[in-house]
Amino acid sequence: MSALTADARPLPGWLRWAAPAVVGVVGLVLWYVWVEVLQTAPRMVPSPVAIAQELVLRWPIIAEDMGITATNAFIGLVAGSVLGILLAGLAASMRFVDGMLAPLVAAVAVVPIVALTPILNTMFGASSQFGRQAVAAIAAFVPVFVNVLRGLRQTRPVHRDVLRASAASGAQTFRFLTLPTAVPYLLTGLRLAASLAVISALVAEYFGGPADGVGTAIATYAKSGRAALAWAYVAGGIGIGLAFFLVTALAERLATRRRPT
Repeated sequence: MSALTADARPLPGWLRWAAPAVVGVVGLVLWYVWVEVLQTAPRMVPSPVAIAQELVLRWPIIAEDMGITATNAFIGLVAGSVLGILLAGLAASMRFVDGMLAPLVAAVAVVPIVALTPILNTMFGASSQFGRQAVAAIAAFVPVFVNVLRGLRQTRPVHRDVLRASAASGAQTFRFLTLPTAVPYLLTGLRLAASLAVISALVAEYFGGPADGVGTAIATYAKSGRAALAWAYVAGGIGIGLAFFLVTALAERLATRRRPT
């Protein structure tokens, strides 16, 4: 029993931060040795030092393209999330709407973004960012819809009966029971949708549209042989994804802590 208790003991806070940092540093050292010492890396795999130099030297233009990609991902995340919340609310309140939406959501979930992106970019023109934003919205819609619908259905009948016996109105039941129960599920969906929105916005930039954004720059510099600069843009894309993930994960954690039992 004592051994099981010791195994279940949570790790210290500093160790949870230090372990990933150590793994990252070791990975960078091995990468540097592979490229600079052993010199056996492919031509398109530059040294992390060269990538860092390009990132510092070209930071103004990299930051500008990161802003464009982040804006497209954010607009897509907001649009897809709002649509997912509204449709999930309708599906939870009306069974026939749920029956109609279920096959449509399943179809959207399996649509290949790579195949859809060139069509949207061509449809809305080479100078418009709307096609990229639409791709990010489609990617964000599914996890938000699924999680919000699940959250709206998590209220227990006994709790609804208590509020009904207390003469609570439908609006009061939604405010004090349904909404607090669904919020953690919503934030879980947003955490998943945020990463998908960033990935989709990056992928969309490979297939037409305006000649800006992180994805376009990666494709351009990789084709021209400027591997270090292309990898610097990859680091920029990773930074966008981490920022979106950390913000939504923090919101989810705060909501989970404050959720009433």
